[in-house]
Amino acid sequence: MNLHAVRAIYRFEMARAGRTLMQSIVSPVISTSLYFVVFGAAIGSRIPEVDGIGYGAFIVPGLVMLSLLTQSIANASFGIYFPRFTGTIYELLSAPVSYLELVVSYVGAAATKSIILGLIILATARLFVPLRIDHPAWMILFLLLTSVTFSLLGFIIGIWADGFEKLQIIPLLIVTPLTFLGGSFYSINILPPFWKTVALFNPVVYLISGFRWSFYGLADVDVGISLAMTLVFLAVFIAIVAWIFKTGYRLKA
Repeated sequence: MNLHAVRAIYRFEMARAGRTLMQSIVSPVISTSLYFVVFGAAIGSRIPEVDGIGYGAFIVPGLVMLSLLTQSIANASFGIYFPRFTGTIYELLSAPVSYLELVVSYVGAAATKSIILGLIILATARLFVPLRIDHPAWMILFLLLTSVTFSLLGFIIGIWADGFEKLQIIPLLIVTPLTFLGGSFYSINILPPFWKTVALFNPVVYLISGFRWSFYGLADVDVGISLAMTLVFLAVFIAIVAWIFKTGYRLKA
């Protein structure tokens, strides 16, 4: 592997995050803090506990996951779309850099930025609610896997999109609603049986459930199933990226 090329692209993408610090870090942290204030104070006063956990603390994993999913997609999609928009993608494709090295560079940078953001949000959450992490190794594992998985999805969206507006379609119309309906602010166990069954078809439920289990030992579905589903999503997105580079979909046109 050409580590010099990987390092160069990775550092360029990370430097771009530094130049847009307000948009990349500050804005998501402020938005998430508003969720803590609104949901934690307004709704938390009416729902003091969920399964023995204070409501404010209960929603922390869901809010972190919401930011993680949206920012992973946004970082990766813009990172690969911009070279396509400016035409510099052809310089990358003609350079002695393999497809694997391109994916590792862009996805690695996007995942790194999302992980940093997630950790900052966790630190911020401690200012609002008492927070504990019962299984820190599992928390880091889910954080890493989710960031990489949805950075791959963002990479796919960045290749698929043919305009800046399309970069927002899937995050806004699909990912965000699925996250809100995936147990970010409640346990799906409180739903009627029919709607609980429907919720289990929401893939984000498994991500949030596994991540919340790493904090409090509480889960809507078994943690093993959550991990398995996360790995399935990762494998699917890797397969799609491999197909894109094999066929040249939207890269050579």
